[in-house]
Amino acid sequence: MFLDTTHRTNEPEIMDDFDMKGEVLLDALDKIAKINQLLGGNTLTLQGVKEILKQNPSQEKITIVDVGCGNGDMLRKLADYGKENNISLELVGIDANQFTATYAETLSANYKNISYRCEDIFEKSFESVQYDIVLCTLTLHHFKDEEIIKLLKIFATNATMGIIINDLQRSSISYRLFQGLCFIFRLNAMSREDGLVSILRGFKKPELEYFSKILNFKNYSIEWKWAFRYQWIIYTNKEIQ
Repeated sequence: MFLDTTHRTNEPEIMDDFDMKGEVLLDALDKIAKINQLLGGNTLTLQGVKEILKQNPSQEKITIVDVGCGNGDMLRKLADYGKENNISLELVGIDANQFTATYAETLSANYKNISYRCEDIFEKSFESVQYDIVLCTLTLHHFKDEEIIKLLKIFATNATMGIIINDLQRSSISYRLFQGLCFIFRLNAMSREDGLVSILRGFKKPELEYFSKILNFKNYSIEWKWAFRYQWIIYTNKEIQ
């Protein structure tokens, strides 16, 4: 059956409901994190952090904000990396769902340098949040183009070092392969439906190039990575642009 992926879909995802809570949501969060780990998604984001840190070697303490943090697995991976490499990191997870943020906080209880906050990133209060690096892993596709442009403007203004986007490639191949993963990982109905919609809300490289152009990003890279996603690193340090 032919699948048209020419344009991004505006179909909503079930998890876009910020009031959602319960065991189904917990199962979805944990399964998403597990799949992302197995497919190298967290490693890809960590690689982006390393690239930015290479260009900012003298920074004593680094604040990293993870937008749409889910169950916090990415921040815990970063905390472990910082400890192993003697890098002082202050890590903040932001999620618009209070139930999700609380769950992430529980899972991160042993990490003293990780904190969480429930916040809608399109509210005025988020514009005042300061950080060195901002992460957006499998989150950007949830937004419409005009929202993405608004959000990236905020990121570029407030991030002293850089922005790391790790998100899905929109393609019929990735869509069909995810259908297979649904069976292998026994994903619940919500995870199956949202995962397929996520792919159709994903990106093609020219779209990311378009955002970069209209936002006047001077120093950035966009690379296709396994498994069917893009790593988009935007350097915001004016001294290296």
